[in-house]
Amino acid sequence: MADKLKIGVLALQGDFEAHEKALARAGAQPIEVRTKEQLAEADGLVIPGGESTTMLKLLREEQLFDAVREFGGRRPIFGTCAGAILLARRVTNPVQESLGVMDIDVERNAYGRQLDSRIVRIAGEDGSPLPAEGLEAVFIRAPIIRRVGGGARVLARYNGDPVLVEQGRHLVATFHPELSENAPIHSFFLEKVRKERL
Repeated sequence: MADKLKIGVLALQGDFEAHEKALARAGAQPIEVRTKEQLAEADGLVIPGGESTTMLKLLREEQLFDAVREFGGRRPIFGTCAGAILLARRVTNPVQESLGVMDIDVERNAYGRQLDSRIVRIAGEDGSPLPAEGLEAVFIRAPIIRRVGGGARVLARYNGDPVLVEQGRHLVATFHPELSENAPIHSFFLEKVRKERL
């Protein structure tokens, strides 16, 4: 299909292949991004879960840090788990550098160690892309969003904490929507990308 959206998936580290499958299920053409040239081909970008400090190091080594931040000034980015950490304005536990694309503060590994990972059902807030019956959400060493700025909107919570937040063209999830059976959140992100292309 000629009008299929090309969605880049940052493929330096983390669970990028699962995102590629979810994007394909949602009707997009995923492309792995490891260079500035590959990033330039994308209509939108997904930053997957993984290890945020490792991703930061690799973004610097591949000279992608500034390129991704500039990309976010023009096109939508969807960050999940470690990706949410990288998109935040402020990161704690410990403090680390981030892209500062969204006005949120994130605390790393706030739910505990790997053994504290969990699968829960979450419900959406008004305007959320989640189905009426809710969505199974997989949390793996998840961060917690501690502050949401005035320009951002919470779309879902878990135990009172924001777990899905949008701000303008951008979107973050502290869980792993690519591990859910269907892809409502990826489809929602694709709608954001389509609006930016109009």
